[in-house]
Amino acid sequence: MKLELRQLSARHPAARPGAQPAIRELALDIGAGEQVAVIGPSGAGKTTLLQVLACALPPSAGELRVDGQSPWQLPRRALQRLRGRLFLAPQVPPLPPRQRVVTAVLAGRLPAMGLWQSVRSLFYPADIPAAFEALDRFDLADKLFERVDRLSGGERQRVGLARTLLSPATMWLVDEPLSALDPTRSRQAIGTLVETARERGATLVATLHQVDVALANFPRIIGLRDGQLAFDLPAAEVTRERLAALYDQFEHELRGEVPVAVSDGPKAPQPVVMHCR
Repeated sequence: MKLELRQLSARHPAARPGAQPAIRELALDIGAGEQVAVIGPSGAGKTTLLQVLACALPPSAGELRVDGQSPWQLPRRALQRLRGRLFLAPQVPPLPPRQRVVTAVLAGRLPAMGLWQSVRSLFYPADIPAAFEALDRFDLADKLFERVDRLSGGERQRVGLARTLLSPATMWLVDEPLSALDPTRSRQAIGTLVETARERGATLVATLHQVDVALANFPRIIGLRDGQLAFDLPAAEVTRERLAALYDQFEHELRGEVPVAVSDGPKAPQPVVMHCR
């Protein structure tokens, strides 16, 4: 899928009326099948950007086009179909605590299911081997029938990423997928996402605080600061000087000293994007 942003601005969902937009006058083009990392200090607007790209949050100004379509001008059913081609993986996956891992992972296929199939899958998982394989890519195959509330925070995050692999979407929008993972798990997780997206020709846009991981795995890096575009460059051209300017007064984040929970606006419940047919 292809994305076009033209002088786009948007406010954080929890922002007060009249507050400054979280992202301001962004002009970007992301081609179909690209893998792009978005970096920048806390409050840069990264999460808001992903919500706009997922058609979960309308822009306050400017224009978003997804595969040549303006989502917010589409009829409701057409917008729902478009959302079914997008997969937004939030930093904290919305996993029901009493649900089995196999069911949580197979929920990635819900946009391609009818109502009856969706309900039935809650009680009778339809493709256990596919769930096992997706979990195995993140070293979680042994948790297949575990309850979600018995997992660690890092395991829950990896379950959310495994669900991405089963999604029928052609664009993956992944928000801070490594915040609860150690360095070894981080490298494995991001490597799996990038490799699988490349194999399937899916467009992948991921926000990351781990700058070294972004530079090592993504060919294109977008830097955001204060809601504006700081740079948009091939990874090889992102110099230490550019990073120092991007993270000026946030050097602790550049060093990787980042709190688990970060936000680019006032605290609010994490929106859950339901892509129903």
